[in-house]
Amino acid sequence: MRKFRLALAAALALSGLAQAAGPSVPLQPAHANVGDRASLQRGARLFMNYCASCHSAGYNRYSRIAEDLGLTEAQVMENLNFTGAKFGEPVRTSMDRADATQWFGAAPPDLSLTARAKHGGADWIYTYLKSFYIDDARPIGWNNPVLPGASMPHVLWELQGVQRAVTEPKTTDASGSAEPCANGEVGGACLVGFELVQAGMLDADGYDRAIRDITNFMLYMAEPAALKREAYGPWVILFLAFFTFLAWLLKREYWRDVH
Repeated sequence: MRKFRLALAAALALSGLAQAAGPSVPLQPAHANVGDRASLQRGARLFMNYCASCHSAGYNRYSRIAEDLGLTEAQVMENLNFTGAKFGEPVRTSMDRADATQWFGAAPPDLSLTARAKHGGADWIYTYLKSFYIDDARPIGWNNPVLPGASMPHVLWELQGVQRAVTEPKTTDASGSAEPCANGEVGGACLVGFELVQAGMLDADGYDRAIRDITNFMLYMAEPAALKREAYGPWVILFLAFFTFLAWLLKREYWRDVH
């Protein structure tokens, strides 16, 4: 019994840590839809051009991506494969891990399961890609309130532009304790929002669509079977409804003689 109580206490503690690991910044809804094939295709192009140079997606193969996204082998190899990998091989980065560790302090992680591993899933990715701001105190010159102190630079800056964080001092309650910031903290102050200081190639709506496409593709990468699973769902429901009707007819036939 004592071992059970210890195990239960450990589980509760880990659950609390998992909740605490969630971002303090409110997550914005990504409205991701893995059934939107056009969005997945655009997201794949953006991911391979801006993300795959540093990050791998080793649980996904070019051949599977082509099949699921309705692309030919030639289209994938010419437009999505920049490492010289074969069509049936996983998506790997060409960056050497030792060089990456020297440049960034740690090798960039594989992004295959990010949409499932992060607290908030697709919403976390979407909010993260919208929240980079310039920070001269950081070695890379960028920071992000969703993941403060991240080693990743803002690789999409040419699309979004450059923005700075707008903050205001923290307020205190009647007891003199600092009240929590509704939108998270930046440098010990409350984050109010972001101000664009240098325009990018896309306007705000265009950038939102771009990162929604990237988010959609990363959600697909985390579970490629979701495309077929969701397609089978209505048919499974129809089968269960039909089977329930047959079971009801069988039950009525069995009980006919009883009554």
